[in-house]
Amino acid sequence: MPPTVQSPEPERSTGQYTTSPTEDDPYSYCPGFGNRFISEALRGVIPKTQNTPQRVKYDLYAEQLNGSAVNTKRSELRHVWMYRIRPSVAHGSITPCPSINEHIESTFTSNPSVEACASQQAWDPFPVPETTATGAKSVNFVQGIRTIAGKGDVALEQGIAVHVYAANVDMEREAFCNNDGEMIILPQQGRLDITTELGSLMVRPGELFLIPSGMRFLVKLPDGPSRGYIHEAFADRHVLPDLGVVGANGMAMDRHFMAPLACFYVDETPWTIIHKSGGSLHKCTQNHTPFDVVAWHGNHVPFKYDLNDFVNLANASKDQADPTLYTVLTVKAHNDITPLSEFLIFTEKWITAEGTFRPPYYHRNMSTEIMGLLLGQYGGSSHVLAPGGLSYEASYMPHGETYETWKDATERQLQPVKICEGTMAFMFHIRGAVKLTKWALHGEGAQSLHPSDVSQWDSIRPGFFDHAEEIAASVAAEKERQQREEAEQQERARRFLSRE
Repeated sequence: MPPTVQSPEPERSTGQYTTSPTEDDPYSYCPGFGNRFISEALRGVIPKTQNTPQRVKYDLYAEQLNGSAVNTKRSELRHVWMYRIRPSVAHGSITPCPSINEHIESTFTSNPSVEACASQQAWDPFPVPETTATGAKSVNFVQGIRTIAGKGDVALEQGIAVHVYAANVDMEREAFCNNDGEMIILPQQGRLDITTELGSLMVRPGELFLIPSGMRFLVKLPDGPSRGYIHEAFADRHVLPDLGVVGANGMAMDRHFMAPLACFYVDETPWTIIHKSGGSLHKCTQNHTPFDVVAWHGNHVPFKYDLNDFVNLANASKDQADPTLYTVLTVKAHNDITPLSEFLIFTEKWITAEGTFRPPYYHRNMSTEIMGLLLGQYGGSSHVLAPGGLSYEASYMPHGETYETWKDATERQLQPVKICEGTMAFMFHIRGAVKLTKWALHGEGAQSLHPSDVSQWDSIRPGFFDHAEEIAASVAAEKERQQREEAEQQERARRFLSRE
């Protein structure tokens, strides 16, 4: 069998803007979110006037991957044409294989493995399987996924799931393909060297990786054991939020999203393809690599985005903005302009609002808040959150700061201040109620649970009562005013009647 061969550096056409490799990222990218890209590892492969000529250059096979219905409106159409050494159909029989990972959930309606939870929950950092420990188990990215929460049902083609992952070995001659939906992957510890059918990306902590539905990819761990978070949208996609009155600039900019460049491999050895389809895992084998795409064009592509590039907007004079102002990507609900879920990021920014209660105000949201910490120190005070951990606030349940934080915030001298220095936190802001998995609440994941201290609210005191005398005087003055107005009205009525 011939050895594994990687394609040469993709040729760059004149005028095409691409990034340059760096010390911790050896790959080049082309910027732009939702663009219809064209990328060739070998020049002249992509047909100029059609997608499927009678014969493609170098006898490559033309193959289309559709990420939307073919008859959808043009603005919503998502697809990619690939020109590859072998078509994807060249594989062996496909068989169910749930034993690969029995902890991935994709239905949250009638499922005994999930349950509703109204109380606040918080998890310490989920453990990373170490490779040096005696008897340590080898766990790759797919094997290390654990579902925490979700709503909807993949069979209904609507809903989302929140997962965490922890892995200590590379995927070897194995590719994963999520046919159920699109995923955002957020490494918190350790870089992810990700090979996709359209090219390679190095995703660092502090960056997000978006992999579209139906696209095969492989994850390697160049820094050793890794962990992070996953947001999965069933049969739907993540898009940039509308900017409305914000205008054309701010928040996440299209040009900061990076798509890979075509890069193919020649590998004639056995490979395994794992598909997640209908919420279940299936696998097949083939005698060649799935990463043999020599050229491609389209907009159904993977991206990465550096969360430090987010342009923060905030109230400049008074009050504070709703946290959705920090939305990076959103998933629209079916037949509704209201988002099903939003991915929010909290990074370094200035707070300048005067005469304003600056911490998060007490609130009860119709949305569920699932929050994680990528780096730094969490700024909240009602529960502890460390990098690699997670917190959960149920839909419509009250939450907010401790009395001590409230008291300090109402008494301190306000000046412009920079917050979240050296910190990067995120939130999955999910419409309505979600359910939590029993793995997270009662199983192995529960070992990371730390119970909320309900006594922390015992110190809250009604300062209203400290103003009893002032309030009594105000009530008396109001009563006196009302009596005076009533007497004046009666006198005006008497005079009117006397003239009659």
